[in-house]
Amino acid sequence: MSPARPGALELRAARVRYGPLEALHGVSIAAPAPGLTVLLGRNGSGRTTALRALAGAVPLSGGAVVWDGTDVTRLAAHERARRGLCFVPDRQAVFAGLTVRENLDLAHTGGDAAPALAAYPELRPLLARRAGTLSGGEQRMLALSRALLSRARVVLADEPTQGMSPAVASRTYALLGDLDACVVVAEQRPPPGLRGRAGLAALAYELRRGEVVFRGELAELGRAPDGGVRPSPAPG
Repeated sequence: MSPARPGALELRAARVRYGPLEALHGVSIAAPAPGLTVLLGRNGSGRTTALRALAGAVPLSGGAVVWDGTDVTRLAAHERARRGLCFVPDRQAVFAGLTVRENLDLAHTGGDAAPALAAYPELRPLLARRAGTLSGGEQRMLALSRALLSRARVVLADEPTQGMSPAVASRTYALLGDLDACVVVAEQRPPPGLRGRAGLAALAYELRRGEVVFRGELAELGRAPDGGVRPSPAPG
């Protein structure tokens, strides 16, 4: 196996159990840095569990998490965060009792929210609002703004554009694709507008029932007539 590039994040033969049920069956994922990697799959496929395993939010029952070529399997989630990993879960990704401005201030000790407001100008008139009163799409913008301000080396985001308008979702993926970081997102299906975007060769892993059934460039994935992902051949 070739050595990992600086910042790269990997799952190696990862297994995760929830009680008697095994959610990941020896899953291996290699996310480059910088670069965008998309974990695809329907609910129950294991895509969210894989993301949470990378973040340290769920323990492995087998296998390893490797970051910068170092085994960090036993490193707690908050320690990974201190080293530059930012995890944006699909729920409770903002501090609901704090204002939008306070959420942004926590992400950037200098107190300069300008980059976040440039990325999401929709947040400017909401700065004095409590984050818990925002719509779902607005909360996603705020959560991702905090990730942008933190200058994270690794950004993990579960359904980052949920609740956003198509235009804002497209802008969000442009932002994620331009980050000088290892970016891994979990989605049910290929994000609209991402496939074929000039200058962006996103990697894709399709999971089904806790196993990887496809790995390759996102552009290689076929699509079913209903807009879902076609069954893909398992890697050889």
